[in-house]
Amino acid sequence: MERFDAVNKSVIFHKRAAEVIRAFSKAVRTDIGELLFDLQRGESIGMPAAGPMPTIAAGAYELRVKDADGIYRVFYYLKSAEGILVFHAFVKKT
Repeated sequence: MERFDAVNKSVIFHKRAAEVIRAFSKAVRTDIGELLFDLQRGESIGMPAAGPMPTIAAGAYELRVKDADGIYRVFYYLKSAEGILVFHAFVKKT
């Protein structure tokens, strides 16, 4: 896992999620980074940029980023004492 420390909370990326995110366009990575930074500062992100994923786990959410090339999803978990855990990312196909 990769760890990046910032303002209040760490963002910890699962290795595979980090690899997938690195393949996204620079604009999409920037949008994801800005949203994660907001989370680090303790801000609440609502729809349409983020939504809860209660079927996965309490405390699991997804970031939703869209550009001209597609729709991108990043799953993260907020209830860890270690920080924000980014555990899955993908390009939505449908």
